[in-house]
Amino acid sequence: MENPATALQQQKRTTLFLVLSGIFISNALLAELIGVKIFSGEALLGLPGAQIPLGGEKLDFNLTAGVIIWPIVFITTDIINEYFGKAGVKKISILTVVLILYAFLVITAVTGLPPAQFWLDVNSTDAQGKPFDINYAYNSVYRQGLGIILGSVAAFLLSQFLDATVFHWLRRFTGSKKIWLRATGSTLVSQLIDSFVVLFIAFFVFGNWSMTQVLSVAVINYIYKFCIAILLTPLLYVAHYLIDSYLGERQAERLIEEAATKSEH
Repeated sequence: MENPATALQQQKRTTLFLVLSGIFISNALLAELIGVKIFSGEALLGLPGAQIPLGGEKLDFNLTAGVIIWPIVFITTDIINEYFGKAGVKKISILTVVLILYAFLVITAVTGLPPAQFWLDVNSTDAQGKPFDINYAYNSVYRQGLGIILGSVAAFLLSQFLDATVFHWLRRFTGSKKIWLRATGSTLVSQLIDSFVVLFIAFFVFGNWSMTQVLSVAVINYIYKFCIAILLTPLLYVAHYLIDSYLGERQAERLIEEAATKSEH
């Protein structure tokens, strides 16, 4: 008969993984869906365009709306890495990609449905009374090109696997200390790749961007991710405190060491 204390510990581990997985998947999927909107970082702060000269281009901080919640994915990845190792990160990353592809398959099918006439009539004008095609707007917002989907999925998987590898490589030098170094370091390396790959596949391979444009925009995106990764470091310690309190300090340490040991093989 299983020891009640052992059963409780296993239940807490399972619950923790489910909660972290839910946070990770929901934010990754939501970031993909809202990412079609590009917003101005300068306008958000009431500032003029930065017009940064880079690679023959003058760039403003125009970012995809998905970056607003993507830092949550950074943090969740590092926490899963710490407590469940590379295997945990890979498992949840692959599941997330499957769900993202499923979501876009459903969206493709739904946007292809013929609209009801009364729905078009009710939504035939905008707030100013101008003619408005609600079906066209709906399809434009939800549909994404094949290149963007493939680029996003490929960059996501590559960056997640790289993040898990770098995280545990750094842990060989830091041990259980300096979580800020392995968490921030792995994120900075993985997002450098992510920022380039998604744009390269989506807009260079499948689009008409020049390599200069790809590199220029990738740098702007990476600067943002670099700054956010550093600013959010304190939240990792808050998350660790809460998880350690939930699991119990000894159980948390055992789980972390187990994850580190398995990730070295």
